[in-house]
Amino acid sequence: METMFGDLTNQEGEKIDSAYSPPADPQDPRIVVLGHGVTGNKDRPLLVAVADALRAHGLATLRISFAGNGESHGRFEDCTVTKETSDLSSVLDALGDRPIAYVGHSMGAAVGVLCAAANPRIRVLVSLAGMVHTAQFAEREFGAEIPGSGSMWDDPSCPLSAAFMEDMRKAGSVLPFGARVSVPWLLVHGADDDVVPIADSEDIAPTAGGPHRFVRVPGADHSFTGQLEIVSTEVADWITNRLN
Repeated sequence: METMFGDLTNQEGEKIDSAYSPPADPQDPRIVVLGHGVTGNKDRPLLVAVADALRAHGLATLRISFAGNGESHGRFEDCTVTKETSDLSSVLDALGDRPIAYVGHSMGAAVGVLCAAANPRIRVLVSLAGMVHTAQFAEREFGAEIPGSGSMWDDPSCPLSAAFMEDMRKAGSVLPFGARVSVPWLLVHGADDDVVPIADSEDIAPTAGGPHRFVRVPGADHSFTGQLEIVSTEVADWITNRLN
């Protein structure tokens, strides 16, 4: 959809679907961008709940679907952590010179680490069930599938591509980039996450190059089912107090 920033597109010219909500104070330049994980989109309940909490604090929000996902243009088969990092950079460019926070879930969190490590536009970072060891994830979840004929989690609408697997293996892990994240960084992870183990966040949190907070949510799964209010409150409080 078109936002106040015009149509959002990536470097390939593919339109990025988004949902924008303005700030309570029209003069408030702050904005929070929210990105999803593998096979997700901007309308996943977790992102919607977090955006609602941020809006209750008066902040503008922009939920995006990376190219090839949801209503965004592009092919799902071309989705990689490298391309989504480029997508996010294009979105940040479109937002101009304003205080920006980024909230990423799962692979969207890995994208956030890569982007925040190199892009000064992100002033506050939040990782929700953040994927860190990308190669391990790809092998653990999809190693038994054949790229080009298999699918992700038996969903035929999400074909597994060689491009995805190769990029995940090449990326290896975003762990080395943690030290380059010098902005305030909140990491939230469910103790019962069976998609991205909490060990990923435990590995990267101590490497943070700036102020950070690591929140373990007992009993929570990968999507924080039944605990969205807890997560949303943590995120909204963290960003509101630090995005200036």
